Amino acid sequence: MNERILHLGKLMTPLTLHPDRLFSPEPRQRDLARAIYATVKDLPIISPHGHTDPQWYADNEPFTNASALFITPDHYVFRMLYSQGIALEDLAIPRRDGGAVETDARRIWRIFAANYHLFRGTPTRIWLDHAFHQVFGIRERLSPESADRLFDSINASLAMPEFRPRALFERFNIEVIATTESPLDPLTHHAKIRASGWKGSVITAYRPDPVVDPEFEGFAANVARFGELAGEDTSHWDGYLAAHRKRRGFFKTMGATSTDHGHPTAQTSDLPAGDCERLLRKALDGAITSVEAEAFRGQMLTEMARMSLEDGLVMQIHPGSLRNHNPFVFARFGRDKGADIPTRTDYVRALKPLLDRYGNERKLTLILFTLDETSYARELAPLAGHYPALRLGPPWWFHDSPEGMLRFREQTTETAGFYNTVGFNDDTRAFLSIPARHDVARRIDCRYLAQLVAEHRIDEDEAFELAPELAYGLAKRAYKL
Repeated sequence: MNERILHLGKLMTPLTLHPDRLFSPEPRQRDLARAIYATVKDLPIISPHGHTDPQWYADNEPFTNASALFITPDHYVFRMLYSQGIALEDLAIPRRDGGAVETDARRIWRIFAANYHLFRGTPTRIWLDHAFHQVFGIRERLSPESADRLFDSINASLAMPEFRPRALFERFNIEVIATTESPLDPLTHHAKIRASGWKGSVITAYRPDPVVDPEFEGFAANVARFGELAGEDTSHWDGYLAAHRKRRGFFKTMGATSTDHGHPTAQTSDLPAGDCERLLRKALDGAITSVEAEAFRGQMLTEMARMSLEDGLVMQIHPGSLRNHNPFVFARFGRDKGADIPTRTDYVRALKPLLDRYGNERKLTLILFTLDETSYARELAPLAGHYPALRLGPPWWFHDSPEGMLRFREQTTETAGFYNTVGFNDDTRAFLSIPARHDVARRIDCRYLAQLVAEHRIDEDEAFELAPELAYGLAKRAYKL
């Protein structure tokens, strides 16, 4: 039990991280999980898909302050505060129209501290406490009383060389991290990282959503710019596909080993070239219907699988999010502002056109993610447990939590096993949450393995062999890193 104590003349509530957190309370399982965890807790971090800003590593400038580090870039944080009636302007979230937002970082931090209780029981609370405790050496829980002390302490640390992005990258023992960029991105930050001589491995991933989704804002202009960058006529189907091949090739020169596709559904198509040409023309003219837009996106998933067989890039599909669900937030603040909501997602029928073409290809790696947990045992595990091309990505986004990770293992292992999954993928925009997220995943996997041993479903030696695979090996091999 945490009790308030007197420290330097001030009452404080200690911040502690229990060494057995997230392990089973059953003594034998807890002891075994602890022993297994000891063998993997210090393994290097493989971060094969995320949304951290490559400019951080390119410029290696200090993070400006605690609020800009923990609150403004992290939709896990500000969506919770928004849900309780706190205006995004008060958290310095930029408005699309350039309207006024709060600029006082200390005031923003005080709002955060006054509402820190909202995160009780959430994975965000686990990640934040881990960062405060392990990265900044803070031993006092964030509260209205401690807000200024923690703000000043974090800011003082951020001014030190050892808290710059590259130093933290090395301190976190990150072996490789993949950022995610649009085909329209010139990748100048990645080029700067390479030219700097720094040994940290920061690679990109090809995320073509702005030029494959006819309902993406500015689609026609995006495709025109895409053609300019590739030196191809993207107003016609053949030139449009050629532009993808060229941009994918360029991304490979910047280290890319994967593509990523954030479609509304997992729908795939296998259409004649003439139909594809017609749909592209309608999309560029702004005359495409929602049904036709879905068919076009589905065709592009099949085309991306074809290209992955050609160039070897691993393909990821992240479907099932109804993005920008809140039109007020989208109009005022734009994309990725915490208003993306999970939807029911079909995989068995949706993926069939693609799988009929490429599902039996052993040289293709197609990693499936979901926000619809009802599909784990019913669809995803049986699919991945059969098709050589398919692998299952770990719990993602809303389910990147201790409970979500356990549900994933419990519902997929019986059909897909462990080796048709790809380890852990932190998928974060908040740099300091990366080691925390990996620590949670490693603890939960060790807990699950200990349970299987206790139930005499696997032997101890197998649990110790599986743990480093789940923490490190599977991800490294699946993403060709």
